[in-house]
Amino acid sequence: YRVAQKDNARRQLLDFLATHKGDAGIVYCLSRKKVDVTADFLCQHGVKALPYHAGMDAAKRSGNQRRFLREDGIVIVATIAFGMGIDKPDVRFVAHMDLPKSIEGYYQETGRAGRDGDPADAWLCYGLGDVVMLQKMIDGGEASDERRWLERRKLDTLLGYCESTRCRRQVLLASFDEIYPRDCGNCDNCLEPVQTWDATNAARKALSCVYRSGQRFGAAHLIDILRGGNTERIVQFGHQQLSTFGIGQDIDARQWKGVFRQLVAMGLLEVDSEGYGGLRLTDASRPVLKGEKTVFLRQESERVRPKSTRSGSGAVATVAMAAADAPVFEALRSLRAELAREQNLPAYVIFHDATLREMAAQRPRTLGELGRINGVGLSKLERYGPQVLAALQDAEAA
Repeated sequence: YRVAQKDNARRQLLDFLATHKGDAGIVYCLSRKKVDVTADFLCQHGVKALPYHAGMDAAKRSGNQRRFLREDGIVIVATIAFGMGIDKPDVRFVAHMDLPKSIEGYYQETGRAGRDGDPADAWLCYGLGDVVMLQKMIDGGEASDERRWLERRKLDTLLGYCESTRCRRQVLLASFDEIYPRDCGNCDNCLEPVQTWDATNAARKALSCVYRSGQRFGAAHLIDILRGGNTERIVQFGHQQLSTFGIGQDIDARQWKGVFRQLVAMGLLEVDSEGYGGLRLTDASRPVLKGEKTVFLRQESERVRPKSTRSGSGAVATVAMAAADAPVFEALRSLRAELAREQNLPAYVIFHDATLREMAAQRPRTLGELGRINGVGLSKLERYGPQVLAALQDAEAA
């Protein structure tokens, strides 16, 4: 599990997918339009990506789903309509381009990766804009007050997960009253322990800026005020005259984005979803403004390419495969894809990736040796054995 602050999300997604070359995966977007735009963007950058959403032609949609199930290395870009009833065990990653609507939805969607028991990645990219959009969706709907309250609590729980400094798996399972007894050792917080900082003064500056500017502006404009920007809007509203103008120049804009995002997640600011999505104070803001409460926040990390807990199978095998075995594994994947096309079957029905990796490592030379590989039963041995042995021999000779 990994959570990234949204900052050029499509480029961040490409960096993440670079760790999953040749892998099958799912990219979730909140809107149909974003699904189409993201799928086109990925295709332009060499990723085999297909869109999936309810607004598509039914034949095209089902065709894309069929390709995802039966071909190797397909990335499906979808709304949450995709996934129910999908049985593809070798999905190596699930990526979220937007904040999901609830912790329950996130857990269900990320659970579609790694069903074959091999390691898989769950990557989420989110920013304050996602929170604004979701809160406006919640408050702008026709649901009852009780239902809206419940949806806000679900969103708050997800925000708490995103901003947590603890093991992601522990926090996620705790949301469902489950106990994970130890750190998972695989999430971003475990692999790269989070640095926190005393952000009390920064929080007071941010909250004061919200108040003095009238509690009706978004984070981008507030950051411009704090950093002393010379923008058209600042001049238009006379905000260069505010006492908070320029008092935050010691913090860069990216760090300020993190401050505002976390203040919203902590309930120290809220989104005016009935207006234009500006930020306003809450009852919890008062003790901070009066200096009665300290605030510690996550230190925003530098822009770095995301690290995967595993390697992309397009270049190296999924689980610590020896370099010499990788070409053999790819040759076996090619054979599997050919057999799947001939028989009109999903590739994983022929052999799972784990079985192919064991073949690449063991290099069986006889049907008897091949039959001792996990996942090779008698019927598969009879049907595919000679072709597998031939592929292994050709790969070793190459």
